[in-house]
Amino acid sequence: MPTNDRQATLLAEILGRTADKWAHAWQIRKTYHPSTIRFDRPINTVPISLTGTACALNCAHCGRHYLRHMHPIWDPRADGAPSLLISGGCDRQGRVPITSHLEQVAALRQGRRLNWHVGFTDEQDLLKILPYVDAISFDIIGDAETAREVYGLDVSLDDYLRTFDMLRQHVDKVIPHLTIGLRGGRISGERAVLHALQTRDIERLILLILIPTPGTAFANCSPPSPEEVADLFLDARIMLPKTSLYLGCMRPHGQYRHLVDELAIRAGLNAIVNPAHNAQRVAKELGLKIIWGEECCALD
Repeated sequence: MPTNDRQATLLAEILGRTADKWAHAWQIRKTYHPSTIRFDRPINTVPISLTGTACALNCAHCGRHYLRHMHPIWDPRADGAPSLLISGGCDRQGRVPITSHLEQVAALRQGRRLNWHVGFTDEQDLLKILPYVDAISFDIIGDAETAREVYGLDVSLDDYLRTFDMLRQHVDKVIPHLTIGLRGGRISGERAVLHALQTRDIERLILLILIPTPGTAFANCSPPSPEEVADLFLDARIMLPKTSLYLGCMRPHGQYRHLVDELAIRAGLNAIVNPAHNAQRVAKELGLKIIWGEECCALD
């Protein structure tokens, strides 16, 4: 990891390299958004897996690792939680079995808000879970090569968009998620996703960054460089001027996170999940009022 001096130098280099673009992005933020920034620490949203640790895909970036951090639906441990994330592993077609365990979901629903990960669900299954849905989080992949290398799926951006559009016909809050560098740390179809979302009048976009995770196929990869990440932040802000841009919980830790979080704020993003320690200082320097939240950012 770079030292603080090295990080400060890199920050100055990134900000100075395309100064006009940074100024343009910040002007867009000032024009279309209030002078506030949301910092979420989602301690009050319990993650629930409908499949336990099982997943047929064993994706290159996850390798079922993140399912181990969720509570199985048969042992949810959700007492007192005001909201839940309902997710789980996928089948061979990239579908989460959302209609399984509906009795347990219905019981957990009482007095709680639910955010779902559904994968490539179909309309028939979606209609069955609608009484229990407050939001749907939907990952969009911008090119077939990334989908094949990461998930082992033979699908294209058009396939993702068809499912996304179908979900939006039935659910008011469908939040697209875009992972920067998902293809083993390389930038691939990210800008294609931004272009596709330009025509869809989306209220919110959650940006994530690949974490090279031990025990996965991408364990020895590097995350995308801060320069590449910053440029995606700027493009998202400029291409989607009225959209609320969130930096989500999946991104590397350490000095990388400190740098990326500062870049996100300066690029005009509207919210950060689990912000680095320096984020408050940067936000205040830029005249932003901080609003704190304690639930999943898709439910804000």
